[in-house]
Amino acid sequence: MPGILAELSPFILLCAVGIAVLSGVIKGLVGFAMPMVLVSGLGSLIAPELALAGLIVPTLLANGVQALAQGPQAAMQSVRRFRLFLGIAFVMLLLSAQLVAVVPTQVLLLMIGGPIIVFAILQLAGWQPRVADSGHRGLEIGVGAFAGFIGGFSGIWGPPTVAYLTALGTEKREQMRVQGVIYGLGAVALTLAHIGSGVLNTKTVWLSVLLLPPALVGMWIGKQGQDRIDQKAFRRATLLVLLVAGLNLVRRALL
Repeated sequence: MPGILAELSPFILLCAVGIAVLSGVIKGLVGFAMPMVLVSGLGSLIAPELALAGLIVPTLLANGVQALAQGPQAAMQSVRRFRLFLGIAFVMLLLSAQLVAVVPTQVLLLMIGGPIIVFAILQLAGWQPRVADSGHRGLEIGVGAFAGFIGGFSGIWGPPTVAYLTALGTEKREQMRVQGVIYGLGAVALTLAHIGSGVLNTKTVWLSVLLLPPALVGMWIGKQGQDRIDQKAFRRATLLVLLVAGLNLVRRALL
């Protein structure tokens, strides 16, 4: 087997493939959480840096598929609408990727997980804040900076982005497309950043390539379910995944 695959046992590789399928199913259903599932699941089997390398190629391709689901023109409309968010997140992601070996992981996980848990619980309990599409540049800059910062460090930028899109009241199909665009461009930045940091190299890239087909198969399975649920069910499913993701991040920080 090429690269790092020769150093991993068949059992670990089989588990990694199963985790990739699960991440794809969730991604196809609610539009995000692939990096969270991959980094959490793989991180329990292999070193965190290798888990981060493993999620890069599946995340990059899956988000490209999601972003272009309604065609290039619709994707470009999403880019124009969220250009400020994307620009800020891109810069912060490139900067924070260099801190992988410096900032304590526990601190960052708590910073991400805590607010997400509170937001998801309040939303599921009936609190529904609404943010206008315009006139909130400060909030867009803040969320973009935070999402980019944690994305470069951990490969996870979905929760704050989804929380922001949910507060905007984004329609289901548009939210799926916007998430694909935002995460897709973020994944490009993540790839470049970790080629520079050395996390993704000629040895580790083979794990990422191995996980691509099962992740895309899982995504197709999840998409079949996503097409059958209405806006209310989609929103609730999104919030439940957010809650589970937040609890898992806090668990990882504390344990």
